[in-house]
Parts: sequence; C-alpha cells; structure tokens
Amino acid sequence: MNKFKSIFSKINDPRSDINKLHNLEDILLIGIISVICAADSWKDMETYAKAKVDFLRSFLDLPNGTPSDDTFNRVFSSIDSEQFETCFIDWVSNLIDITAGEVIPIDGKTLRGAKSNGKKSPFHMVSAWASKNNMVLGQVKVSEKSNEITAIPKLLELITVKGCVVTIDAMGCQKAIAETIIKQEADYILAVKENQKQLHQDILDEFRFGKTIDSHTDEDLGHGRIETRKCSVINDFKFIEDQDKWTGLESIVKVESIREFKNSDKPTETATRYYISSVKTDAKALQKMIRLHWGIENKLHWVLDVAFSEDASRKRAGNAAQNFSILSKIALNLLRKDKQTKQGLKGKRLKAAYDNNYLIKILGIKV
Repeated sequence: MNKFKSIFSKINDPRSDINKLHNLEDILLIGIISVICAADSWKDMETYAKAKVDFLRSFLDLPNGTPSDDTFNRVFSSIDSEQFETCFIDWVSNLIDITAGEVIPIDGKTLRGAKSNGKKSPFHMVSAWASKNNMVLGQVKVSEKSNEITAIPKLLELITVKGCVVTIDAMGCQKAIAETIIKQEADYILAVKENQKQLHQDILDEFRFGKTIDSHTDEDLGHGRIETRKCSVINDFKFIEDQDKWTGLESIVKVESIREFKNSDKPTETATRYYISSVKTDAKALQKMIRLHWGIENKLHWVLDVAFSEDASRKRAGNAAQNFSILSKIALNLLRKDKQTKQGLKGKRLKAAYDNNYLIKILGIKV
C-alpha cells in the first residue's frame, strides 16, 4: 500500500486550496476501494465510505469525514487522465512480473454508455493485456480526432514488452507499429485484412502457390459445438512485395476455422484469417499465440461490461469516464491477483464489501 500511495501521489490536485476539505490521496483510495467493493457510481462511493468510515480511518486520515458523491464526481472528472493512466501503468509494473514469451494482446473498447443525444461515444480506450498474468498492463484514450493507429504506439511507449509477443487486430497492422514493437525488443503478430490490400493479396498468392507450408490442426469440443482450426505457416516468402519494409517479418500465417453446432439447425460457420509475424516458429506454437489474443475480449472487455457494468455507465463529464475506467481496471487487477478465492469477480467484489479481512488481503495493507 505504501508503494501504491507513493506512485499515485504524483497526480496533481486540480482543486483550489479553499475547496480541499478532503485529501486527494484519501479520495483516490476510497474511489479504488469502493469500486473493488462493487461501487459503480459516485453515490455508491459515498454510501460505501459512510458505512465503512471506522474501517477507512484505520489507514486513511479523513480529517473532515468522508467525501460526498459530488466531491467524488468533481475530483475524478477533473484529475488529469494522462497522469492517472501513467501512474496506473507504473503501479502495474510493480505488481506483476512479465516473463519472456508472454503474449500481450492490444485492443480497443468504446465506453458506450458515455454517448449523449444519440451521438457516437467520444470515449474509446486502447488497452494492453498480459495473458499469462491475467491482468491489464495499461490503457490510453484514443483522441476524438484520431484512431487506434496513433494510440497504439503511445501505449507501447508506456508499457514494458521486452521479450514478449504483441498481438494486434487489423487496425494495428501498420509498418510503423511493427517497427516500434521490434525496437522495444519484442515480437509481433498482426492480423491482416483488406485495409492492407497489397499485403493481403500477396499473402493469398503465397498460400496459393507456396510449397513449404507447416500446418497444425486442433479441435475444440464444448458448448454444443465442434470447432476445427487449421493453422498454416510459411517462412520462405516469394510473393510478398516490400517485405523488407515490415521490420522483423519472419512468418505469414493462415488460420482456417470450421464451427459445427450439435443438435442445432444453425448452419456451419467458416472463417479464414491471415497474419504476419516476426516470430519464426512452428504452426502449433503460432496457433496458440493467436488464440491467446482473444483473452483481451473474453477476460477484459466482456468482464468490464458484465462484472463492472462499464457499458451501462453514463459518466461523461470531463475526464470522469476515462478515470472511472482506470479505477475499474485497478480493481480488476487486484481481484485477479487473488487466486485462492474460488468465486467469480462479482462474488469477490461482494465478499470484499462485506468482509473487511478479505478486503485487507486484496489491498495488501496492515491496519
């Protein structure tokens, strides 16, 4: 907890001196603790703090009692979100150990509840996920007048990916992004679609005419379906134009999937996906890495919507949506760090709200 406080104390206090009834550090920590304990709104934060004031006083100052919902709203709406994101990334780097070969998926998510008057939501976050550690490494907001292509390099500059394999969907299939990843002494697997028309066509030609192809097929049975996936890899290129402009390019990959539904009238689903990679290995290993990419959808984005109600959140004032997203990811990381409690995230959040001893364990503090 001391390390946590020292990192987040770097955030500038946006309030004037006359309005500082509560320490910024206390507000930040109550915000984090209450989100761990199932708070999804500023009013929830106020309610939790009032109910647990004696417990909170055992490790926080609270010179003027607990903050109101308006105070939480004003502070988290005005805190510099880039500072908050940087502190979050620094904190995560002290929380987990990234091992060589770990797959780091990067993907974006729109905060849908933040839209107003039928307009498109202005809040879109790009996050990095540590697949082995099962935690969020960091996030950055996509500029309103930009897209993920500019946000991904910014995120890569902030996190440590040395020795890892970074996986990104087709939006991130850019020469500059590939070069950035290699410069950080990491590898990449980038999905290729028709946004890279020439590269996509070259890969189609390579798999049509190429001869030296390694392949691996596996089957997944469950949930009333049978899915067969065949991964094919070529390392010796003949038809990839300007391949030297894709820094570190070693492999092109094709994944063909067939999904059949048992006891159902659903038609068989087929899909073919293509990738480029700086990893030179066999088809079995590459297929495993590619499948790990979907962890960011299943274990982060879906969880934020289901367990943290992120898409239902209507926060949009100032930096509120972005900063609350960081609070949710801090809570998610701390709850995921507990591997002994055999409950889902919703159950862990409620357990932390009811059981101070369990919350102390999650926070790693001494009271």
